[in-house]
Amino acid sequence: GLKKREPVSERLRYADEIMPDILDSADNPMTGRRWWAKSEEPWQTLACCKEVAAAMRSPDPTRHICYFPVHQDGSCNGLQHYAALGRDAIGAAQVNLQPADRPQDVYSGVAALVEKERTKDAANGLPIAKVLEGHIKRKVVKQTVMTVVYGVTRFGAHLQILKQLRDLDDFPQEHCWPAAHYLVQKTFLSLQQMFTATREIQDWFTDCAKMISYVCCQPVSWVTPLGLPIIQPYHKPIAMKSPISYGDRISAEFRTIFEMHQRPNVMKQKNGFPPNFIHSLDSSHMMLTAIFCQKAGIQFVSVHDCYWTHPNTVDIMNKMCREQFVALHSEPILEDLSRYFTRTFGYKESEMEAVNRAAELAMRKLNSVIKQIPEKGSFKLENVLDSVYFFS
Repeated sequence: GLKKREPVSERLRYADEIMPDILDSADNPMTGRRWWAKSEEPWQTLACCKEVAAAMRSPDPTRHICYFPVHQDGSCNGLQHYAALGRDAIGAAQVNLQPADRPQDVYSGVAALVEKERTKDAANGLPIAKVLEGHIKRKVVKQTVMTVVYGVTRFGAHLQILKQLRDLDDFPQEHCWPAAHYLVQKTFLSLQQMFTATREIQDWFTDCAKMISYVCCQPVSWVTPLGLPIIQPYHKPIAMKSPISYGDRISAEFRTIFEMHQRPNVMKQKNGFPPNFIHSLDSSHMMLTAIFCQKAGIQFVSVHDCYWTHPNTVDIMNKMCREQFVALHSEPILEDLSRYFTRTFGYKESEMEAVNRAAELAMRKLNSVIKQIPEKGSFKLENVLDSVYFFS
């Protein structure tokens, strides 16, 4: 939305201010001022204009039957789940788990920290920091902040920021590559400062997955809080020669296949587990919200962390959304995961005594790693219930 970083009161004032444009868009979409066409999502905006106009002109707007869905979006939803898992008070405030007078924008927060670091480096004479003056904008770091929680590598982040810098008309293009390299380092550093518990949990996930796939030679698996078993099907490929027909001739060609009995691909297992586990949590939250909305008799649709319902049931959906997030994270999720890993992949003393010294040490390290649950912070989950901008 145009005012998504503004408080609800400002959004309401703005809606009243642009009402003439809304009505003109509804009445004269092609021949009027065409305000709707300037939106990022013009067709959704036009549909909304028509619904608002119909409601405003009905005898009782509160009784107008509306079929238009209202969207409520999470605030960098992956980081919301990490902040809740680690009870990270600082991180929770950045992603709107903590009630506030206005919505917090984690992307702007990271950009501000990066700019602070850039200012220091420029004062110390670093050339690339001087070149970047005035160019560290929210959109430059947004994609990287959004995807770091889903396992983006530094190389991948470098390409993301490089693209954003190249899209800036006033940025000297010959400095794009070193500037992107510099900004990746500062963006990751800023995220670590802002989400300390998140980084510790993410590292624990990675370490567990690495040990399980390498020492046990098994793919990582787990069970979601809703009881759904999940397994990562990332295995090393094998090349097989097979006959392929080309009309009147047959040629033997190699093709790559992935067999479940092959050794797991350790790199993909460890890189994939943190984002996959978080996705399993946000899908659990979505499912719980959907179930309770159905019990309440209201329509519910979702696309990842964007929840939809009709205007008159937004308050009910918002209540369900917050209650189920708190209920989900009130469960001992990390403790349950550690117990599952220990039960499924852990080694007994008798097993460790039956192997050579090197294998024994690896087994003992695995047993230790999967039990080293990161410590939690002081954030109170119940605060989410009163956070207006948690999903908004």
